[in-house]
Amino acid sequence: MTDRFFWNLISIFAILNALIFGFKGALESGGNNIWVLAAGNALLAAVSAFSYNITRRGVSQDNNLAFVRSVYASTLAKLMLSLVGIGIYVLVNRKNVSKTTIFMLMGFYFVYTVFETVSLQKLLRRKQ
Repeated sequence: MTDRFFWNLISIFAILNALIFGFKGALESGGNNIWVLAAGNALLAAVSAFSYNITRRGVSQDNNLAFVRSVYASTLAKLMLSLVGIGIYVLVNRKNVSKTTIFMLMGFYFVYTVFETVSLQKLLRRKQ
């Protein structure tokens, strides 16, 4: 791979995990589930790598519609897998669902989406 996306993705994953476990006491006292946050971070990192690969293949196609399809497919896959993950969390922990944990997972989703978008913009600029 010529771009540094995966190294940067691992860095973001490690930074977010360091923040989760660094502020473990404060997060747990606020009612957050540390292991759900760590698992959600791992899932979002894996899904971001998957969706980046889909979109990167679309960028290499000569057909513009293939690129558009790959962007839609990767966005839909990322969104649906995130919703399924949050749904599983809510179903498993019905009595102890932490809304702040869900909102923090949405924040993680936002961080990974912005990172992926910026990386794809850099890739497209290099292609042109």
